[in-house]
Amino acid sequence: MATDYDAPRKTDEDTESIQALQERVPDKLSGVVDVDDADNPGSFELAGQDLADLELDVVVLPAQEDEFTCVSCFLVKHQSQFDHKTKLGPVCHECSL
Repeated sequence: MATDYDAPRKTDEDTESIQALQERVPDKLSGVVDVDDADNPGSFELAGQDLADLELDVVVLPAQEDEFTCVSCFLVKHQSQFDHKTKLGPVCHECSL
């Protein structure tokens, strides 16, 4: 028996009107603004703001004696993560997988 895939699959008994569905489901996007939002404090800065006048103090330490810089991922790793050494330098365990 051939199946007509273009035929509607729902009967009139199975379908509900849009109004009936809207009455059952609460409108979460009603436009009500939650003023007391703990997830969005007043000091929250939006992306794209000009932060040119902000100074950051960062102390950069050189690689320690028990650390190496992986030549594949260029991250400073501890000697326990050393896997093997190539002509270019040491490779960490994650990059050798």
